[in-house]
Amino acid sequence: MNNTTYSPKAGEIEKKWYIIDATGKPLGRVATEVSKLLRGKHKPTFTPNMDVGDHVIVLNCKDVVLTGNKINQKVYRHHSGYIGGMKETSAKVMMEKTPEKAMFLAVKGMLPHNRLGRQMIKKLRVYAGSEHENIAQKPEVWEVK
Repeated sequence: MNNTTYSPKAGEIEKKWYIIDATGKPLGRVATEVSKLLRGKHKPTFTPNMDVGDHVIVLNCKDVVLTGNKINQKVYRHHSGYIGGMKETSAKVMMEKTPEKAMFLAVKGMLPHNRLGRQMIKKLRVYAGSEHENIAQKPEVWEVK
């Protein structure tokens, strides 16, 4: 009887491409599905210390929904590192100007905050509209519940 845990080798990992349409869906629901796909948690070969996830394309981020009163109350903050360098952007302004950045930040916050997470986030492509340039990869449609 063999009591060793299976760990996939780097060459055995098969990476697919998925498209998610975010039209009319809540931002957080889409972001959790995307992070699950990027990490590889939908696969039986999931390993927490390896990048076994797939590539994800998110379309129509401009049509994503923020539930409750988040559109008026949520604030995105970042700091330049200098004194007085705190920058704030409201969710309303973010969704009007750069909706793909709001989706990117939501997904990034759900991935590991280490080298592995930085490697995973590189497999994410986010577009405000319905056009994308990854047709050659033959992506499959992934439906968000």
